[in-house]
Parts: sequence; C-alpha cells; structure tokens
Amino acid sequence: MTIRLYDTSARQIRDFSPLTPGCVSIYLCGATVQAAPHIGHIRSGLNFDIMRRWFSYRGYDVTFVRNVTDIDDKIINKSAEQGRPWWSIGYENERAFNDGYDALGCLPPTYEPRATGHVTEMVEMMRGLIERGHAYAADGNVYFDVRSFPGYLELSNQELDNLLQPSGDGETGKRDPRDFAMWKAAKPGEPSWETPWGRGRPGWHLECSAMAHKYLGTAFDIHGGGIDLIFPHHENEIAQAKAFGDDFATYWVHNHWVTMAGEKMSKSLGNSVLVSEMVKAWRPIVLRYYLGTPHYRSTIEYSEEALREAESAFARIEGFVQRVMEKAGGVVEPATEVPPAFAEAMDDDLGVPQALAIVHTTVRQGNSALAADDKDEAVARLAEVRAMLGVLGLDPLAEPWSGGGTERGEDLHGVVDTLVRLVLDQRQSARDRKDWAAADAIRDQLQQSGLVIEDSPSGPRWTLGSR
Repeated sequence: MTIRLYDTSARQIRDFSPLTPGCVSIYLCGATVQAAPHIGHIRSGLNFDIMRRWFSYRGYDVTFVRNVTDIDDKIINKSAEQGRPWWSIGYENERAFNDGYDALGCLPPTYEPRATGHVTEMVEMMRGLIERGHAYAADGNVYFDVRSFPGYLELSNQELDNLLQPSGDGETGKRDPRDFAMWKAAKPGEPSWETPWGRGRPGWHLECSAMAHKYLGTAFDIHGGGIDLIFPHHENEIAQAKAFGDDFATYWVHNHWVTMAGEKMSKSLGNSVLVSEMVKAWRPIVLRYYLGTPHYRSTIEYSEEALREAESAFARIEGFVQRVMEKAGGVVEPATEVPPAFAEAMDDDLGVPQALAIVHTTVRQGNSALAADDKDEAVARLAEVRAMLGVLGLDPLAEPWSGGGTERGEDLHGVVDTLVRLVLDQRQSARDRKDWAAADAIRDQLQQSGLVIEDSPSGPRWTLGSR
C-alpha cells in the first residue's frame, strides 16, 4: 500500500513517504476572516478533510493544522467601512467559517491557531532572518530580500527578472520593489504590536511560516491550500521558512476552485454563494457530496442543475441504505475494510470520482440482491458501502448525519414524522379507493414542501429533499 499525491513543487504525482513512520503532519492555509464563507472557501477544507480521513483509514496518526488569518488589509478595510472593531469582524466570520465546516461534516483540526496569537513567534523569525541577511528593516517595516534566497519562485515556476511587484501602500524603504513585507509599520487607527523595529502588524505571509514552525516543527509532510495561494503566499512562506533554516513542507498539495460562469467564485466579483444560504436550500450532506466528490484538482462549475444531479445520485445511495436496513431489521455495521478497487482509487492521488464509481457499483449489486431476495448478499454490500461512505464523510448512518444532533432537532424530526404520517395515511386511503388523482396530488404537495416520498413493500417512506 502506497499513497500517491500530486506534488505542485515537483509537478508530478509522487509516492508519499512520511518524515516519521506511521505519522502524517498537514498544514492547511485556512480562512482569512474578512467575510462569511462561500462554497469555494469551504471546498478546500472539505478536500483536505477527505485527505485526512483517508490517511487515518490507512493507519496513520494525523496531525492537522488549519490556521485562521484574523488580521490583514482586507479585515482592516472592512473595519473602516463598517465602523466596527477589526476583531469583531474577524471573530464573527471565524465562527461563520466553523459553522460551515461543521455543517458539511468536516472533522475539527488538531490545532487551529490564530495569526494574532503568534506575534512573538513572528518576531523571532524576523530577527533570525535579519541576522542571516535575508531580511531588513526600513521605516518600521520589515522586508524579505527575495534576491537573497536562490530558490525563490521555484514552486510557481517563475523567473524573478520577469516578476513585477510594485510597492504596496505605505511600504516604504524597499531595496527592490519585489521584496515583500513581513511586517508593516503602524498607521493611525490600525491595530499594532510592539517589536524591536517599532509598532506594527503582521504581513500576510509571515504568519503561516511562524505557525507551521511552532506546531509542526522545522519539517512536516504536507502543506495544502487553494491554487490561488501558490503565488505569492506559498512562495513567500517557503522563502521565509527555508531562509530561517527550516526544511518546511515535503509535499505541496493544492485544490482547484469553484467557479461560476467560468470565473473563480469571489466576493469581489459578486458571484459568491454563501454556505449559510446554501444549507437553507439544500441538505448539508448533499452539499458535501456535491463539493467533495469531484477530484480535488478539478474545477467545479457551480450550477443548480449540477446540485440537483448530486442530490439525485445521493438519494439513490440513501434509498439503498434504507431498503437494506428494512430487510435486515436493523442497522448494518460498516465493513472493517473498503473494497480493494476503492482503496486503489483513493491511494492514487485521492481519486474520489473513481472511488465513488465503486460505491455506486456496489449499490447496484446490493439492489440486485434485494430484487433476488438475497438478504445476506444485500447486507454484505451495504457493509461495504458504509465503509466507503465513512471514508468520504458521507455515511448517512454516522455522525453528524445520523440524527445525533440536538434534542430539539430530534424532537422536531419526530413531530414532522407524525404529521407526514397523517398525510400519508390520507394518501393511502385515496389509493385504497382508487382515487389516483387525489393520491398523486398529495404526493406532489409533499414533494413541493421538500419531502421525497418513496413507496416500498413495507409502506411509504419519506426523506428530506431540497426545495
């Protein structure tokens, strides 16, 4: 068994070999909390949640760090626009991100450090870089000297002489316009911290180098993030960390975007779809299926039609699960191992689309067994399906989808079930008297309210769909 991953730095798929046998260390660039998350933001967290689950299934002890950028230019600008404290905006949106991760079933990270909680580590890193001749202070700013680091731009495969990076607002004293700010001098009304070079605040890139060093040490296995972070963010992280003396990340893994009409989903373009709104219109487990089942390196083009297709596909899986449980007379536990073809697909650069094809093939085999009244075969196939869905975080019988939420939620489900049963009894009465028009009208009204009605040998059953 060898897991293989596409390494952006090598520009090829490589066999994964951990620095410490049996352990995997992952650093994922998390949220910049200037606004609530759209589904493009959450896709990254979801893709790496699946990666983490697969490593865990393969027996690795996973340390997963996902940072929070709670101070940067965008947050400060929002603070000025809204007349609110910067920390208020950051905390509100940090909670919104966590709500989104939780809603889509992402496991919590091992550590989730905030940038503002690690200024001491940033100062130590800047001091070391200045001492080594890789950074310099000017007018209260601290800059990284990009020409001092020969490996700069190797990740993004660019040439330094072709790179134009004009000075940012207030970034005075640069020796080269392409040098980037690790620390920005304080401005009136902006948050600031004391340093040996004067009061100021972190640059965007420094925080991740410092936090990865603190939580994962001088070397770790995998650094992840969206492809839009390759330059400048990840290039600058590498320069800072390696010039400081760290080996830093062994593998670089990047997920692609969610797009709308061919454009990257972005608040600045006005084409973002907020997670908080999506979970009102679609079941969260369906959203996870929609965002998590394409390959992480492929683009997802957002559309209502694609979401409906995902809903229908997942409904076929759920229907099979429910039918087998009815046949078995109870819950069927997951198999201890996934089918070999599923494992082979997941080992090959997290080939979720190919792995999902094995799920659907197994569902069809289970349905054939049900049609042949072969209970044992159907149960065996369901056990395999549950094992595979568990790896993908999509098992409807496992947390958080299995109804193990709040007592209030369970109470409401019971109330809805009672009311729906009353209506279904009316529908059955219409069917008994052969009033098919009335029976169909009741079913259609239930479906319009977001309920999916399916007739089965044991009677009608309902599930919650989308409206």
